[in-house]
Amino acid sequence: MKKRMSLQDKSEAALKKAVRGVVERHKKTGRPFSIWENGKTVRISPSAIK
Repeated sequence: MKKRMSLQDKSEAALKKAVRGVVERHKKTGRPFSIWENGKTVRISPSAIK
């Protein structure tokens, strides 16, 4: 029998799926990622992401 996912688990899974989609789109188009790191906005090239 499958265990029911909690609302927290469902939301975490949805967020991870959305992030994977964004990463995939950025890699395809070659656009850099903008992330927040150490209090500053940092741009990362798509080739630097696994």
